[in-house]
Amino acid sequence: MAKLETKKQINTLALLFALTYMVSYMTRINYGAVIAEMEISTGFSRSLLSMALTGSFITYGVGQIVSGICGDKFSPKKLVSLGLIVTICMNLLIPLCQNPYQMLAVWCVNGFAQSFMWPPIVRLMTALLSADDYKKVTVRVSWGSSFGTIAVYFLAPVIITLLSWKWVFLICAVFGAIMLVVWNKFSYEIENEKKGKIDASPSGSLKALFTPLLFCVMLCIVLQGMLRDGVTTWMPSYISETYNLGSAVSILTGIVLPLFSIVTFNLAEKLYRKKLTNPLLCAGVIFGVGAVSAIALYLLSDAGAVFSVLFSALLTGAMHGVNLILICMIPPFFKKYGNVSTASGVLNSCTYIGSALSTYGIAVLSENMGWHFTIFIWFIIAVLGTAVCLLCVKPWAKNFGN
Repeated sequence: MAKLETKKQINTLALLFALTYMVSYMTRINYGAVIAEMEISTGFSRSLLSMALTGSFITYGVGQIVSGICGDKFSPKKLVSLGLIVTICMNLLIPLCQNPYQMLAVWCVNGFAQSFMWPPIVRLMTALLSADDYKKVTVRVSWGSSFGTIAVYFLAPVIITLLSWKWVFLICAVFGAIMLVVWNKFSYEIENEKKGKIDASPSGSLKALFTPLLFCVMLCIVLQGMLRDGVTTWMPSYISETYNLGSAVSILTGIVLPLFSIVTFNLAEKLYRKKLTNPLLCAGVIFGVGAVSAIALYLLSDAGAVFSVLFSALLTGAMHGVNLILICMIPPFFKKYGNVSTASGVLNSCTYIGSALSTYGIAVLSENMGWHFTIFIWFIIAVLGTAVCLLCVKPWAKNFGN
């Protein structure tokens, strides 16, 4: 299919993909947004309830690889539709669950369904957009995750106050159903790449994804996933327990985090496109900002809720910037191999390895060691991510340019 050229076509595509990504976030992170209220209402422990989050991150990560491979072989439009249908059903089922183990099973299925969103969307963008338009549109599509997070963290306290936490899932399912209709009406069908256009050399195989350099990139992605989703999930609980705020008010503070991430998306894209064109150098610099934010959060944790929310927002914002560079800007380097969707899926799956580790790990760590020690561990993770990114700068330039 020919590339989209008119500004109207490109803007419409960006809006469609951003809305789809926003709804996918609303039907996925809503569990984490209300977990503090679920803990109070159900009487189940934080670690038991967090099993569903950990399980969904694992199935989401595994599903990313499956979805990535499928996205290079089958219709991306149909794959996204399938993901939306299943996630709607799982959001309708979760309020009916009687114990954390049933929630675990349902949310694991939801995590796998959610994985059929991003890699196919990346495949569609690379097929429909020029390289420069791809960089710009990817940022706007990534806004969807932030607006989805804002919507959930704004609506959840209101819904909890007026109804109950169960209605958060039901209302998100309605948004999913609306998006399913819109997606099928306005999205594009594309043809598979013809084999003659793909590099047929050994380096064009999946082995191109599994080199020592790419394993280091994957480690960096795991580390940012630990911070991005771990801090986002547990920040309301941290604020509630540290400053004795109600769960609804604490959830509302979660809105600040995605607001910072929107700014970070734009700054990261401009930094990468205009200044630091080596993605590992750019990611390393942003990781460093996250490390500074983490140590500031650790040192000023007794200064008040405002400072804690601010530095938590700076930390997660930086991780969103790292995610944009490593998850969104690296896959197009594999277009000549015909593995764009696969590369996107494999790399994005690493985020959710980190998410799974940190979501459960932070619950256990904070319960046993306290929040102050937990925050120091966040700083160590950020420093490690910065170091690995910077060590990969020269090897990346040697293998991929920039």
